[in-house]
Parts: sequence; C-alpha cells; structure tokens
Amino acid sequence: MTALTRTDRLGFLEGELKDLYEQGFVWRPRILEGEQRARARFDGQEVVNLSSNNYLGLTNHPRLRESAKRAIDRYGAGAGAVRPIAGTMTLHRELEEKLARFKGVEATLVFQSGFAANLGAIQTLMGKGDAIYSEELNHGSIIDGCRLSGSEILRWPHRNADALRRLCKESRQKYRRALLVTDAVFSMDGDIAPLKELASIAEEFDLIFMVDDAHASGVLGRGGRGSADHFGLHGRVDLQMGTLSKALGAMGGYIAGSKNLIEFLIQKARPWLLSTAHPPAVVAAAIASVEILESPEGERLVAKLWENANYFKQELKKLGFNTGASETPITPVIVGSSQNAKELARRLFAEGVFAQEIVFPMVAREKARVRTIVTAMHTKEDLDFALNAFKKVGKELELM
Repeated sequence: MTALTRTDRLGFLEGELKDLYEQGFVWRPRILEGEQRARARFDGQEVVNLSSNNYLGLTNHPRLRESAKRAIDRYGAGAGAVRPIAGTMTLHRELEEKLARFKGVEATLVFQSGFAANLGAIQTLMGKGDAIYSEELNHGSIIDGCRLSGSEILRWPHRNADALRRLCKESRQKYRRALLVTDAVFSMDGDIAPLKELASIAEEFDLIFMVDDAHASGVLGRGGRGSADHFGLHGRVDLQMGTLSKALGAMGGYIAGSKNLIEFLIQKARPWLLSTAHPPAVVAAAIASVEILESPEGERLVAKLWENANYFKQELKKLGFNTGASETPITPVIVGSSQNAKELARRLFAEGVFAQEIVFPMVAREKARVRTIVTAMHTKEDLDFALNAFKKVGKELELM
C-alpha cells in the first residue's frame, strides 16, 4: 500500500473544507502572546480582552503560581497514570475534599475537563429505556453525553418551565428513569436557567436533576459557590457539574453530589477511568483557587466581577446596542447577520478591543453577535476604552 493510496482515503476533506470556507464556518484562532489578562497581546497587538473566561483573574494569581511551582518540585511534572490504577495522588484527594466542602455536598469527583465530566456522568447514569429532558440550548458536552447514553432525548424550549411540565405530564410514565439536565448560565446569551421552578418539576415527576455550572462556578452564589447556592437549592440538585478551567483559573471539571453517586462514577465513568490524571501543578493551583474563593479576597473578587459586568452592560444598552436577555458577565451584542458580527469583531480589534464573533450555526442566523465577557481584572478605564470603541464602530457600521 502506497502513501498516495492512504492520502486518497481522506480526499473528501478537501471538498468538506471548501464548503466550510464558503459558508464562513471556520475558526481563525487569535494567538495569545503572554498572560491571559484584561489587557493582553493577541496577534502582535495589545487589546482590551473581552473574550476570556478568566472571570476572577485567578489564572495569574501569585498563590496559584507558587502552589503550582511547589507541586512540581515535590511531585514532578505529571501523575504518570490513570486515576483508578496509580494516578490518584494525595493532592487529588485534597482537592476533591475541599470542593465538597465548598459546594456543600457529600463528595466530588474531578474529571480531566468539564466536557469529560458531563459526558461521563450522563452516559454512566442513563441508558436504554430511560429519558433525558434536555434544555434546547444546552452545551455540546451535555448533548454528546445524552446521545452516548442511548436514552430517549426529549428537548424542551429555552427557559420554559411550563413547557417542560407539560412534556413531563405527557411522557414521564413511559420511562424507567429520567434525567432533567440544564446549563445554569447559558454561554452564548448570558441568561440564567429558572432553577427553582426546575427543581420543583424534578421533584414532582421523579427526575434526577443535573445542573451544568461551567459559567456559574466562581460567578454565582456566595464566593462563587455556584447556582445551587445562588438559588438556595442545596439538597435539591442531584448532580452539579463545576469547572476548574474558567473562574477558578486552572483546568478540569468535577461532579458534586452524594457519596453513592461519586462511588458509582468512580466504578463506571469511562472518561474518568481511562484518562491520565491531572498533573500535580494543575491540582495544586486549583486547591489554592478554592482556598481563595473561601476567603474574604474571593468575596471581593466576585463582587468586583459583578460591579464591572453591571456597569458595562448598562453602558452598552445606553449606547443603543441589543444585549439580549443577559443577566451575567457574559453580555452578547446582537447585530443580526453573521457578516455584521464578523465585521464588528474585526473593526473592534483594529480599535484595540478583542470581542469574539459568534455566528451561525452556533446561534440562529438572525442572531449573530459578538460576545463580551467582563472580568474582575478590568479597570473602569479598560471598560470605557472598550465602550468608546463600540460606540465608534457601531456608528460607522450603523448597528446602533
């Protein structure tokens, strides 16, 4: 068999890529040259960074840096094994115990990413003969976990608890077990799920209740404890997926819940069982992050995040931009067509502001936008600089 023959087997990719290019469905990632800060250098240009998930600035915090360095010196560069065999270190257990106390649950299990956590939990708990009631705008990791489970997937309209209740009345009795799963904060629109109503529906129809807290971790609740804390739902959410990769400044995801839930995932969740454990430096940094969030400093950082987010959102609205239903530091500027969004993002970058365009198929064709994420690191000067750029470019493109 020749190399040419092997290459021809992938010849179809040329046509597939051409279609993507022609439709504009391609990513051109900008390159970060330095630290992930409020002002950062991308593609050789210093910009106000409105595209980072580093909500609290913890990625750059001295305590996380020092903890990571000490862990390398003591434990080495990597774990060297999967968790169930020889890769579970004292650091991993310390992190999981701290997370359980922080979240107010019996136990947690750390996965290699938030994606892996959703995938592992859903496909492990649910199977054929079961039903999953999935919010229509749920993250792709939830969607993939649902598909891999083999369960019947019943989608319900965005944030519409009444429609979900009607769907449960019509269908719940047909299935052995059922899971209700939703994002807490929706990453494209920045709105929040009606979790109190959903918890009541879960109890009414005997649904396992799972919440994805990726964009709520470190953002909602006391000191960033998440959506269950924010809504006072302790004990009413069966599974909480949290992330270490966004506001907590490190990397990874976790499932929080009962001891039996975590024990079952340890025995059965393939993404956890078959992936090498986090390196010591990452785990140590995450431990330091949780400790900061539990302290007065953490409360101050979360308060600053919300102060900045509210100011920026209000000023965008005053300028006449459509920010949709945003309730969080994720604030979209909705401009209609994909072309509008791409041109707005391009012109903003030229003015020194990095706000990523989000276009179809990630959002509806008529709801393309640039997505802004404000952090606790931003100063008022940073935000005013960005607002002036939005004002200038928005007027020039007649988007206001």
